[in-house]
Amino acid sequence: METLTLCLLLLAAVLVSSVIDQIVPKVSLPLIQIALGLGIALLASTNITIGLDPELFLVLFIAPLLYDEAKNADKAALWIHIKPVLSLAIGLVVATTLIIGFTLNLIIPSIPLFAAFALGAALGPTDAVAVTSLSKEIAIPARQKSVLKGELLLNDASGIVSFQFAIAAGVTGSFSLLNATEVFLLEFFGGLAAGVALGVVGNLIVRKARSIGVENTTFHVLFEVFTPFLVYLISQAIHVSGIIAVVVAGLVNVISPRMMGPSVSRMNIVSSSVWRVLSFALNGIVFVLLGTQLPNAMRRTWDDVSISNGRLITYVIGLTLLLLAIRFAWVLAMDWMHARRGERRRFTAHDAKMALVTTLCGAKGTITLSIMLTIPMYLSYATVDHPAIRFPQRDLLIFLACGVIVCTLLLATFVVPLLAPKPARKESEQEIHDRDTACYIDILRTVIEELTTRQTPENRGATRAVIRSYNDRIELIKENNDIESESDIELRLQALKWERERALEIIEEDAVSPMAGYQYLRRLDRTERLLRHSSESTSFQTYVLRLRALLRRGLHALIRELPSIATPTRADELRQLQLACTNYVIALLEITISDSAVPTEDATALLLEYQNARMVLQEQRPTITTAFKVVDRAEDVRRLALCLELEQIQTSYEEGRLSREGAKRMRENVNLMQLDLEDNV
Repeated sequence: METLTLCLLLLAAVLVSSVIDQIVPKVSLPLIQIALGLGIALLASTNITIGLDPELFLVLFIAPLLYDEAKNADKAALWIHIKPVLSLAIGLVVATTLIIGFTLNLIIPSIPLFAAFALGAALGPTDAVAVTSLSKEIAIPARQKSVLKGELLLNDASGIVSFQFAIAAGVTGSFSLLNATEVFLLEFFGGLAAGVALGVVGNLIVRKARSIGVENTTFHVLFEVFTPFLVYLISQAIHVSGIIAVVVAGLVNVISPRMMGPSVSRMNIVSSSVWRVLSFALNGIVFVLLGTQLPNAMRRTWDDVSISNGRLITYVIGLTLLLLAIRFAWVLAMDWMHARRGERRRFTAHDAKMALVTTLCGAKGTITLSIMLTIPMYLSYATVDHPAIRFPQRDLLIFLACGVIVCTLLLATFVVPLLAPKPARKESEQEIHDRDTACYIDILRTVIEELTTRQTPENRGATRAVIRSYNDRIELIKENNDIESESDIELRLQALKWERERALEIIEEDAVSPMAGYQYLRRLDRTERLLRHSSESTSFQTYVLRLRALLRRGLHALIRELPSIATPTRADELRQLQLACTNYVIALLEITISDSAVPTEDATALLLEYQNARMVLQEQRPTITTAFKVVDRAEDVRRLALCLELEQIQTSYEEGRLSREGAKRMRENVNLMQLDLEDNV
């Protein structure tokens, strides 16, 4: 019952923190959660004691959090900035472990070297939640933001592996550099191989399940949530790094080819929502746990007569400054090399300032606390011949880690905004409205692009109907807000150019008679002149292209065709030629839809015109049964589109592109459309 009460208190604190974060967005969410945990510990009638197995803590919290980070990684940005990312994630963590370890052992001799190294390794990783919340409030340059996100993904694994080596050295009582290197390489590359293998196996299981008809969203989402725990446990069982395996498995999940279809789309939407809630809850619980640990950790260490309270505060401040100095020197050297070698420019004071911002953004949090709580109570347990040996200065180490976490979070929350470039000036109500409107149009365009990529032969007609309704919504928004629509003349001319290119290829391939090809090219020329609103004759280049195609067939072939210009065969040839050209243009337009330079609604509107023309050319007249099927499928596609729209609204709000009021208004509109859709079923 006590465990259940504690779990409910932790979840309630996380729930309250999410509300406070919306009301007071300027305060870092981890600080809010730490304060709530502190309140739980102070207001509880009895001291809250949390006994949790270290290995269980790693599996329960760190494995799913790292898997989620890896699964959502931007692989393109990660690859572009791979050198600075590896430098921070591995090089800086190792340097921090060594410098903090030797310094702490020198200042506090009662802390053995292996324990000091363990604290240094735990202080290496930065906190994902803190950095993410900071990036919303300040204008961090794109390169620094990408490097920070990549560092978040990889330094957790390197910090945990370093920590495990330090603890192992303390438990075994010996340390060999050669042996440690061998074990590290075995764990690292073994974890890498295990992560790849298990990630591939997981993807194969999902594909096999779909191939036999298992399209249940619940199964697929639960399997995805189950994956990081399974990967970690299997990797640990074969004595390789479970942490690295989890990260690699998450990356394999990102880069593996994706299947398309409504069921997959629904699964992705549900999976994204589940992981967002799970990640927030796990991160929040760990920070609330930090708050609950502070009083007990402080009380035991504060009452320790062997060390004064003033010295404790000095240790925390000194350790924080040393940690920041190491990171600042590393980032400064890294940015200096980037400026001299990469961009070949002078290193300026602004670069040094941004290096300081990057340094302070490296706040400690979830992973640091999780690692420190896994320190065993005893180095060895009692036997008949030997008494139990407690882990030296465990409470002091946790106290120092908690103090550094709080200090770095305070600096990141209140000092970084003073140093970082300020966001743009406060917008007026009209500017906010205009920005929300532009963002909403982008959201609708994104939904159209997603629907286009998810088209299948079975739902093509239904998807066209839904896309047409989204195009109408975009046009209505533009009309209501006096937004001038760009002319689609250039896009239509480009489509005609593609038609002409394909027609010339077919003529040159001897797949159509010259007269049919010539007649079709003349039709394209007339359409082009109408679009250009000009009576100018066909361009010289067009005549040259046409002449080249006809000469390749031979003039005698053209003469033989003259008597039968109006035969049924000629009409059929024209239809087949137009159908081939139409298919060619449709394929190119589907690619063009994702081009940011072309308005999505224009590209999709033209795509729908060509698809309708293809239906006419193929003489596909829908029956009553087919029409009913299209209507039924359109309802499913419309449900999917509304879910995608809600997802994009939330993403835009989290990225700061959409105001809170705008997001609320848009969600209400979508919810009304969902209710209307269900009422009509």
